[in-house]
Amino acid sequence: MSSTKAEVLNNKQAAQKAIKCVVWDLDNTLWDGVLLEDNRVSLRNEVVEIIKILDSRGILQSIASKNDAAKAMAQLQEFELHEYFLYPQINWNSKSSSIQEIAQSLNLGIDTFAFIDDQLFELEEVNFSLPEVFCINVAQLADLLDMPEMNPRFITKDSKIRRLMYISDIVRNNSETKFVGTQEEFLATLNMTFTISSAQEEDLQRAEELTVRTNQLNTTGYTYSYNELNHFRQSDKHKLLIASLDDKYGSYGKIGLILVECQELIWTIKLLLMSCRVMSRGVGTIMLNYIMTLAKNNNVRLRSEFLSNDRNRMMYVSYKFAGFQEIAKEGNLQILENDLTRIQPLPEYVNVKILN
Repeated sequence: MSSTKAEVLNNKQAAQKAIKCVVWDLDNTLWDGVLLEDNRVSLRNEVVEIIKILDSRGILQSIASKNDAAKAMAQLQEFELHEYFLYPQINWNSKSSSIQEIAQSLNLGIDTFAFIDDQLFELEEVNFSLPEVFCINVAQLADLLDMPEMNPRFITKDSKIRRLMYISDIVRNNSETKFVGTQEEFLATLNMTFTISSAQEEDLQRAEELTVRTNQLNTTGYTYSYNELNHFRQSDKHKLLIASLDDKYGSYGKIGLILVECQELIWTIKLLLMSCRVMSRGVGTIMLNYIMTLAKNNNVRLRSEFLSNDRNRMMYVSYKFAGFQEIAKEGNLQILENDLTRIQPLPEYVNVKILN
C-alpha cells in the first residue's frame, strides 16, 4: 500500500481507541511466502515477539486468512504459535465476514478490533464493510507495538491471563454444547463462586480497565480514572464494590464493578457493569440484588442512573426486571428508582461470598 493510501485508510479510523483483538492475515503477513504455492514459508523476524508482547498486554489475537485450514493450522503448530489465536477463521470467505465471526465468538465490539494484512484490496474491503475496524498494512508492523491503540494504560493480573481465560471459556462452551439438560442444570455443574468485596487499592487498575473495556453490560458508560476510583474507595459517601467469578474450570477474574453514592436517605447507583464474558452464566443480577438488599437493610431509597446507548439495552432490561422504574430524565440520563418491595432470590447454582 502506498503511504498516501495507508494514510487515507488510517485517517478514516476512529481516533485513538483501545484495541482488544488483533486479527492477522497469514500469507506474506504473519509469514513470508504463500503457503499453497511455496514449499516453505518462514516467519517474519519480528512476528513472534509482537505476538507474545500483545498477549502479555491482554490483547487477544486471531486469524482471518484465505487458505487451506488444515495446512495453515499445521504450519502454525509447527511454528508453535497456534495457541495464541482464538477462533481462527481460515477459509475462502471475505475478511470482513471472518472478522465478524471472530467478534461474535469473542463477544467483543467490532470497534475494538485491528486487522493486519499485506493486500490493499483486503484492507480496503474490511475498511469499507467494517469502518470501525482499525486496518493496518503489514508494512507498518515495526511500529505496531508503539501504537497508542496497542498500549493499555494498565497491564493487570487479569490482562496477563486474558487469553487463558478465554480458552477456559471455550472448554466451558464445548461442555455446555454436549450437556443434556436445562441451562440451570448445566450451570449447577460448574460449581460457581461469585465473590463481592469492597475494592482494595490493588483492585483499582483492574477497576479502571473494566470501566474502559466494558461497553455492552454497562449502565452508564462512565469511565473513571485510577485516582477517581481511589477517592471513591476511601470516601464514606460512596461504596465501590468489585466482583470476581470462579468455577471448576478456573477463574474468570474480576468481572463486575458497582459504584454507589450514599446520601443520608437516598443511595444512587452511579455505575454498574459486568464483563461480557459472564453474560451467559446467569450471574448478571447478583451485584444489583446485593445492593438492593443492602439499601433495604439501611432503610434508604435506592436510585440508579442509566444512560442508554446502542449496546447496553440488556442492562436496562435487567433494571426493569429487578423492579426499577423511571422517575425523572435529565437529557439522555434516566433516573430510576426501586421501592425494594421485591428482591429476587440469589440463583441456587451459585455460591455467593461477601467479603468486607
